[in-house]
Amino acid sequence: MTSLIPWQQRLSTGTEDIQGEVIHWYQQTRHGKAYVPEMIWGTLQTEAYAGVILRNVVEFLGVPDDVAAGVAKRMERQQVLYDGEHHYDVILGEQALYTNVGGPEVMREQMERLLRDIDLPSLTLGVLPATAEVGVVPMPGFNMYDGGRVHYELVSSGVDITDTDELALHEKAFDALSSAASYGDAASRLISKALAFWSKG
Repeated sequence: MTSLIPWQQRLSTGTEDIQGEVIHWYQQTRHGKAYVPEMIWGTLQTEAYAGVILRNVVEFLGVPDDVAAGVAKRMERQQVLYDGEHHYDVILGEQALYTNVGGPEVMREQMERLLRDIDLPSLTLGVLPATAEVGVVPMPGFNMYDGGRVHYELVSSGVDITDTDELALHEKAFDALSSAASYGDAASRLISKALAFWSKG
């Protein structure tokens, strides 16, 4: 089953309420997975990076401006990385390290955050190199949660997938992406390369 949830409806009161919902999803998910090809996974975003993202959401969709409250909730959600009760397998596309969100200072701080957190026990962080050969067709990013749900964020809506066969295909796709991604020191080198790039700015 697939459900479409228009953003204008979900964000009719601003960004804070939906960030609260996301906190609930993450708290309920003991082992989550995420593939994020072109931006930093929300649960690893710095406050400044998250502020730029949510500001863009507010201005693009024309929803109530509560960016500060939304960012505060996004920072609250990150406690799942430190409470010892959760684990997340996350794959960032190498492009995510170079997509300009807020300019060089914001991006430098974000790369530093990734390098600090890459060894967290709660996190398995991979970076998919731009030149990696992957045994699956290119696809948009998605999150996988306990309880049999895959979530996509599209331009106009969020999409939840719960069909068993579709979930199995997403597991297969994630495994293919993971097989092609770099982890550990190799991932750190890719992030450090991006940090050097943004430090020149």
